[in-house]
Order: sequence, then structure tokens, then C-alpha cells
Amino acid sequence: MAAPACTACPGQTVAEPMQENPNIVELASGVDDLSTLVTAVQAADLVDTLSAEGPYTVFAPTNAAFDELPDGVLEDLLANPDELANVLTYHVVEGIYCADDLADIDTLTTVQGDEIRITVTDGGVMVNDAMVIDANIDASNGVVHVIDGVLIPPATPDCTGC
Repeated sequence: MAAPACTACPGQTVAEPMQENPNIVELASGVDDLSTLVTAVQAADLVDTLSAEGPYTVFAPTNAAFDELPDGVLEDLLANPDELANVLTYHVVEGIYCADDLADIDTLTTVQGDEIRITVTDGGVMVNDAMVIDANIDASNGVVHVIDGVLIPPATPDCTGC
């Protein structure tokens, strides 16, 4: 069975068939491998923002990506909602950027304010040092690309070792 067309990315398909078209937070909440991201979004008080109309492109780190952070970093971020929001909004870009769009882009400015690097390699699309492992997941308010690393903004205080 072919995956349905991604309404956010014409001519492309979503990674997983959707019964409904959930918003970004609802989509992430329904994916076991994004449960740490959902916990972080809740702790940073970003649920309403990422449930809003958008549109947004979200680079969503997996649970394993969060597990790769140095010891104590995730706990420190979860205990500091402002710094956590700074890190999480570095994963969000206003507008819809599908995988095909990323091939023609060198950088994107995040909602947080800093730029992320986009590199297309033989292995796929890289966002800074993270690989897109699941692309073009359609949400009612944008598109999600699952990545294998946590993106840390360039000048993140209190994030030694990130």
C-alpha cells in the first residue's frame, strides 16, 4: 500500500499513513520515539505554540538523540524551561520546507533566531550535524522531519558539552 500524498509537500508522500491530520504536537504525541521531545515541549510550555496555525517545519529529535546528550544536560534543560525553549525553538522554522526544498537551501533561520545549516549528502539531508531519518511527515500546521541528533544553538549558556 502506498503512503498517502503529503498535503504540505505536493508530489511527496508522508512517512506514515495518517488517519486524521493532527497538528505537530498531536503528531509527535502519537509517536513513541518522540516521547522525550513531547515531554520537553510540555516542560518548555511550547504546546500551544506548536499547536497553533503555523505553518512550521520542525526538525524533531528522536528519544535516542536526546539519550546521546552528555550526562545531565537533558535534566538541566528540563529544569530550566527558558533555556529548554531556546533549544527547542532552534528546531523550528516558520514556513513549510519539504525534503525536496531543503536540497536547494544552505541555511534556514529558526524561530529561536539563529541559523541552521542544511547539507545534502549522498547519505541524505543533514541539519547541522544531525541526519534527517524520516522526512515529510504531514501535520495540519506544517511538516515534521525526524532527526538523529539534538540541535544546540551556537551560544547556549549552561550547555557545556552539548
